[in-house]
Amino acid sequence: MTIQKPIINALVAAVLCGIPVVAQAQSTADDFLDRLANPELRNWDVVEADVYQRWQISGSATADYLLRRGLEAMEAEDFEAAYDHLTALTDHAPDFAEGWNARATLFFEQQMFGPAIADIQRVLALEPRHFGALTGLGVMLQDMGNTDGALAAFEAAHAIHPNQPDIQRLLDGLRVSLEGEAL
Repeated sequence: MTIQKPIINALVAAVLCGIPVVAQAQSTADDFLDRLANPELRNWDVVEADVYQRWQISGSATADYLLRRGLEAMEAEDFEAAYDHLTALTDHAPDFAEGWNARATLFFEQQMFGPAIADIQRVLALEPRHFGALTGLGVMLQDMGNTDGALAAFEAAHAIHPNQPDIQRLLDGLRVSLEGEAL
């Protein structure tokens, strides 16, 4: 994934000025997350993309490299290499939520829900408003038959990102399913 030139310029300026890049990226992500919570936000998809972009900034060139290599390996379906890169990332930068999220996604894609949920717990401890992690958690819990947990995860994701149609669809589908069971 490439970082746009304005982001690169901001990162270079932050490093030259001695501003902690991770704190700046997190602050910016927080600002975008605050905007994303507005249910009447018209350009939610642009704001969502900005949030994801900010979340991928670790403040460490090594961590960013490991994340990029891990994601590239996942895309190429080289799951062993992806695991190696993402595990090195979580070892190198244990406070970088997106490293844990990427590895959780890897585990999820391989139907390894236990390790995926463990990594999502780390993501949410570091970034409680990670709507992607909450949505993935909800999908896994639903697949495992834990509808109450899935509902709670989808509702939490929806509260953070009320405009995301995939979250709404999952939430509505689960509610319809639960209503059918209640009859």
